Amino acid sequence: MSIMKVIEVLASSKVSWEDAAQQAVKEAAKTLKNIRSVYIKDHSAMVEKGKIVAYRVTAKISFEIQH
Repeated sequence: MSIMKVIEVLASSKVSWEDAAQQAVKEAAKTLKNIRSVYIKDHSAMVEKGKIVAYRVTAKISFEIQH
């Protein structure tokens, strides 16, 4: 039986929400092993002078705990 843990992280990108999600996984993978999934809980964007300048996501990342 495997045991999973879920963490919540915030990430941003100047490109897109999809890229922000990829950045969340990329950064989490630097310190976590066995990442199994990512769930995007929320999307938002920063706006300056009428234009989107940053895409943000709140992501729940699940990974298997080694025992």
